[in-house]
Amino acid sequence: MWRFSLLLKGAACLLPSRSVQSLRPFSIPLGRCGLAWPAPARASPTCLPRSTVLLSFCRSFKKNAKSTLDFPVTPITVTDIKQYLRSKEIPFNDGYSCLHVPSLFLEPTAGPRGPEVAGKDGFTLFIDKTTGQFLCKDTLVEGSWEDFQDCVEVMLKEGRTSLGPDVLLGYPESPEEQEERELELREVQRIWSASASFSNLPEEEAQLVKTMFRMGKVTNATLKRFGVRFFKPTKSLVFPWFGGRDSSLRGLKLLTAKCGADDAVTYVDATIPKPAAYHNLFGLPLVGRKDLEVVLTGYEVDAMAVSQATGLPSLALPRGVSCLPPGLLPYLEQFKRVMLWLGGDMNSWEASKIFSRKLGLKRCSLVRPGEQQPCPSEALEVGQSLTRILKASIPAAHKSIVSFRQLRDDVYGELANREQVAGVKWGRFPELNKILKGHRKGELTVFTGPTGSGKTTFISECALDLCMQGVNTLWGSFEINNVRLAKIMLTQFCMQRLEDSLEQYDAWADKFEDLPLYFMTFHGQQTIKTVLDTMHHAVYLYDISHVVIDNLQFMMGQENPSIDKFAVQDHIIGAFRRFATNSSCHVTLIIHPRKEEDDKELQTASIFGTAKASQEADNVLILQEKKLVTCPGRRSLQVAKNRFDGDVGIFPLEFNKTSLTFSAPLKGKNKLRKVKGDKPDTPEAEANVAKPEKVVKPARVAKTPKAGKGAAEGPGAGGKKQ
Repeated sequence: MWRFSLLLKGAACLLPSRSVQSLRPFSIPLGRCGLAWPAPARASPTCLPRSTVLLSFCRSFKKNAKSTLDFPVTPITVTDIKQYLRSKEIPFNDGYSCLHVPSLFLEPTAGPRGPEVAGKDGFTLFIDKTTGQFLCKDTLVEGSWEDFQDCVEVMLKEGRTSLGPDVLLGYPESPEEQEERELELREVQRIWSASASFSNLPEEEAQLVKTMFRMGKVTNATLKRFGVRFFKPTKSLVFPWFGGRDSSLRGLKLLTAKCGADDAVTYVDATIPKPAAYHNLFGLPLVGRKDLEVVLTGYEVDAMAVSQATGLPSLALPRGVSCLPPGLLPYLEQFKRVMLWLGGDMNSWEASKIFSRKLGLKRCSLVRPGEQQPCPSEALEVGQSLTRILKASIPAAHKSIVSFRQLRDDVYGELANREQVAGVKWGRFPELNKILKGHRKGELTVFTGPTGSGKTTFISECALDLCMQGVNTLWGSFEINNVRLAKIMLTQFCMQRLEDSLEQYDAWADKFEDLPLYFMTFHGQQTIKTVLDTMHHAVYLYDISHVVIDNLQFMMGQENPSIDKFAVQDHIIGAFRRFATNSSCHVTLIIHPRKEEDDKELQTASIFGTAKASQEADNVLILQEKKLVTCPGRRSLQVAKNRFDGDVGIFPLEFNKTSLTFSAPLKGKNKLRKVKGDKPDTPEAEANVAKPEKVVKPARVAKTPKAGKGAAEGPGAGGKKQ
């Protein structure tokens, strides 16, 4: 699968040609809105000044960007890995999420019987059981399962006992990449040097900062032990990333508190390097080699609170509750018990259950969310016993549910957290929030609409809306290629035509690149097995929580041609249903409708195939299009099924050709009655329909349409119906 960074060059090629320029200097703000803090609003003390650090970069397109798939051509299993290791007589220990083997990149230490690995501590190379990726903690050499096999074969062929750490060089950095990396390192050192220790701040100022970040009970000694500093120019906390063989400073995270219009405090984090390359387990240098228990938190302040109050080793994930990168699993293998306390809301609770699958259910225990223990730092603020809360944590693995007693707390949690249980809200489609309430994990949404009505464009904006709020998204577009899809989504992201302002392309592309958005590399017909394997891989690797499949029909042609096509479709829908439930991942499946007459609206029964699609789906969305209408209100979105609470309805949509976005009509426009007109055959005609300035707005004109067949239908009528 691809990240957007690999599509940058291709997307740029779809824009008008520009003059050749090897390096383009520009500035971007050192800040990125993200899930930097639990959702509930905090108390608002005196607001700290808002300022921004600007980093200047020079970049150019990579001439030989790596475009190989992250997904292996032949998926590897743990059985295959073990068989290979035994065949090569490589000793290994079976860990929780990794296999431990002696490092290939270190000389064996001397033992009583000659050169051998000295005890269990010598097994410092970790092989991921799911992906086969390996990491040597001593040398930081990492690579794929194929790379590991190649290294073993070279050692056996040449009769060597080890290889040099630089044997896997990978792709060499371009001069531009080297310069950018050096700029980042210099910026890290500059910010770190300009930051002040809390013990060096005036007492009043230090207490004000602690109050702003909800850590008034965290002592200066704890802050010093974790290396936390304060950066005055942006009024930000600075969390260091110490790593590598020499425990050097590899990066920083800056957390800034800001006050909104309603005096609610929000927190914005920024990392150097970028989030995708920021793999810091905050607090890891303080963990001893003999520690067997650890508390895993979602935020750095929570990790400090737990450590200070309980004395237990405590670590914070680099991206909060949004992702647990598999590259961090080797550093957690030493612990026999992992207590996950990621926060006090339902999103943190769901993330805890998902992460425990990666870590190994048998060794994980979870802290239930609730009013008594919202999150570690807040619990410390009100004087609760964090040790007591951790002792009350429950095992992540349950054998069975035998009565309501085991469900009691979960039911109470859903009743007490209605808004969070309803899912992530759309920012661009408030009308959709009123009906569906939100976007929830583990559900299957079936989306349909007439050919050419804009299904892909609409669903891409819906997915982009959620992705901008931190929902990790995987796109499987079999109908249009990834470059064109990325161009559409980038246009929707910046809400303008970049063709007319190419000088802004790099700045917008850099911001877009930071979104947790991934693309499958398939195009055209694919088998369901291949697609599902890729989806499982993406969920494990990137904690994907939303998969978009566009569309179902492109997976039906590769199945057994002797089987009835409706039976094949039912099998595919059932497979997606199981995947959504078992992986706690929302799947949006686009299905073309049956052929209907132009003057008829689509129904649930209009979905191609048998009734299984609508039966299995939790939500059914229909993009309605009145093809005989040319004025605003031509399109509308109908929610035909909503298993969450049963609400259904329909609301009109207007299409903006410039930004490729959909929106509800402005107030007053939905009073206009549609009149029968010619069908717009060209995009230009469609654009003229969508532009607000083309609409006649005077009330007299809107209220006195000619009576006719078309006047009885339209956004006004649809709105009343809803």
